[in-house]
Amino acid sequence: MNAAVRAVVRMGLYVGAKVYFIHEGYQGMVDGGENIREATWESVSSMLQVGGTVIGSARCKDFRSHEGRLKAAHNLVKRGITNLCVIGGDGSLTGANLFREEWSGLLSELVQQGLIEADAVQKYSALHIVGMVGSIDNDFCGTDMTIGTDSALHRIIEVVDAIMTTAQSHQRTFVLEVMGRHCGYLALVSALACGADWVLIPEMPPEDGWEEKMCQKLSANRAGMKRLNIIIVAEGAIDRNNKPITTDYIKNLVVKNLGFDTRVTILGHVQRGGTPSAFDRILASRMGVEAVLALLETTANTPACVVSLCGNQSVRVPLMECVQTTQEVQKAMDQKRFEEAVKLRGRSFENNLRTYKLLAHRKPESELPVSNFNVAVLNVGAPAAGMNAAVRSAVRVGISEGHKMFAVSDGFEGFYKGQIKEIKWGDVGGWTGQGGSLLGTKRTLPAKHVDKIAEQMRKYNINALLVIGGFEAFLSLLELSAARGKYDEFCVPMVMVPATVSNNVPGSDLSIGADTALNAITTTCDRIKQSASGTKRRVFIIETMGGYCGYLATVGGLAAGADAAYIYEEPFDIRDLQANVEHLTEKMKTSIQRGLVLRNENSNVNYTTDFIYQLYTEEGRGVFDCRKNVLGHMQQGGAPSPFDRNFGTKISAKAMQWLSQKLVESYRKGRVFANTEDTCCLLGMHARALVFQPVVELKDHTDFVHRIPKEQWWLKLRPLMKILAKYKTSYDVSDSGQVEHVIHSRPKDSDASVAM
Repeated sequence: MNAAVRAVVRMGLYVGAKVYFIHEGYQGMVDGGENIREATWESVSSMLQVGGTVIGSARCKDFRSHEGRLKAAHNLVKRGITNLCVIGGDGSLTGANLFREEWSGLLSELVQQGLIEADAVQKYSALHIVGMVGSIDNDFCGTDMTIGTDSALHRIIEVVDAIMTTAQSHQRTFVLEVMGRHCGYLALVSALACGADWVLIPEMPPEDGWEEKMCQKLSANRAGMKRLNIIIVAEGAIDRNNKPITTDYIKNLVVKNLGFDTRVTILGHVQRGGTPSAFDRILASRMGVEAVLALLETTANTPACVVSLCGNQSVRVPLMECVQTTQEVQKAMDQKRFEEAVKLRGRSFENNLRTYKLLAHRKPESELPVSNFNVAVLNVGAPAAGMNAAVRSAVRVGISEGHKMFAVSDGFEGFYKGQIKEIKWGDVGGWTGQGGSLLGTKRTLPAKHVDKIAEQMRKYNINALLVIGGFEAFLSLLELSAARGKYDEFCVPMVMVPATVSNNVPGSDLSIGADTALNAITTTCDRIKQSASGTKRRVFIIETMGGYCGYLATVGGLAAGADAAYIYEEPFDIRDLQANVEHLTEKMKTSIQRGLVLRNENSNVNYTTDFIYQLYTEEGRGVFDCRKNVLGHMQQGGAPSPFDRNFGTKISAKAMQWLSQKLVESYRKGRVFANTEDTCCLLGMHARALVFQPVVELKDHTDFVHRIPKEQWWLKLRPLMKILAKYKTSYDVSDSGQVEHVIHSRPKDSDASVAM
């Protein structure tokens, strides 16, 4: 929420508006006085990394009454406020809409009571409202992701990862209760992200007799040498008769039926606290800026809207449509129309549930289709967190579709050496939370060893390839598709899933691993900035990874509140460096204590990190001192973030299903033969959907010398970063959201949602 408050204040000041804080939510608006204070640029400094909300939030009975809203209207008119940006859940936003509808009547009453002048009614005739949804539950229809959800998932996954180590040591079963009120989103996604054995959510209660099935599953997992069981329960979990399912009920059930050592952990308010994740900071900053633009564009006839996220795009949706759809979910659940409740939650939720069922519940051998196809999966390029989740997902979906799955160690180097072996369902248990690449990964390209790779393809009768990796994986698929003319072995369906911290693969807005790297950068920047608290003024020059791609420096800079980010895509010279130093010097003379400058490792061959550090040190003498830090390979390591686990799981499952479809389509006369361009694709996130694009078509969109796409969506975020750092710059509003309808804001083919 603080990132959203900061963005609204700074964007508001940037467009020349007067911005006010209303402390303690609607209570502060009703009470007025010191609760409504003008905000300055400095009043939102150093708040990006702070959890909760610094302006406070409170439930307010008074605002529900007509008298309370009358007082609130009086307090706003006294200060000339007619634009409200409300960050809250469906209750707060419904209240805001009612307030907006009553506004003219409230002003007339205030005139009658002699509290305001008659001309004020004309002057402040309309109240404009824009909402942003701040809720860890992600229970608001109309947006893929609400502010706070990703951070709550971080807290849950941190706890689950910690519990897994103790549970494995002791062979225990853990029952975890997570928040979410009547929404099972947090439970479902955390179950996906940690590979839980069983999950209970209110939208899809288990079938009658579930107790026995659950115990059978736990028992089978334990018999298969799995040392721990994890059951995740949403706090609003119910059975088919709307009767609550409690953690104690499950614990007693497991102890009584199986005799397993079972422990209950209720995470509670831990999930609401802590430092916000990089995803939440970026989401809130983008939404805050969009909210200010939406307020500037509203007229008296525009319905109140909510700024929301669809795929990777900001959109505006009518507030009351969202509220009504959200209420319909509860109605559907009360009336036991559970399938409909899942659909109303949105495509992202539906897709999560489908993927969980696919990966968690293994069908008996007798029920599996027999495809007689062999599919190989391998990692290519540098390691990226989330690769293992993607491999696990591919293996399990492949087995469910009846294929024989083969794992290739060490990329194409291992391929030509014959490091290929069959991989089973149980072999990938517990892989989602592991960082790096358990299969091993190398940068070796296949062209040099193409004859040996063809030989191995023939030997193991490989009918399809799934390659998970970065730019090298993209180059590999180009080389293999070119080799189809000479080797029939490569005339098989091939698909690539992008996985690299650099996020430099053409055809995809996002890559697996980039979110984990961003969190590493953001956390480190927070610590580095904190190290300067209480000392004299200091500027930090930080070098990030990314090759020639400035994604990590730019988006990491936005999440960490950087003053500048130097990247290859936006050339800079000595005059720009000088202007940045002067800008920082000016800010340091006021109340700002710390400065942060990010530099992408290959942004400029001459203006190195050392050069920039020395320049800032010299020019800032007497005002601030300097420190530098090269983050290096820590950006590639660590446990994958919930986003990367989930994104890797879902994108890989979709890639595997596509391969299955292509295998059936290209099976002729007892063999697979696929040599058209559309059978060698990259699956990428593009704006609002996951899209399969032939790698040959992506050649025209690629700068091969610098290993980056020719067009990159995130460059549009750079002006936003500069505005939030107090630079005068132009901001492109050409694709800022038009108001869309909730039901139409999801494209039909988009079962993808970047927002997990």
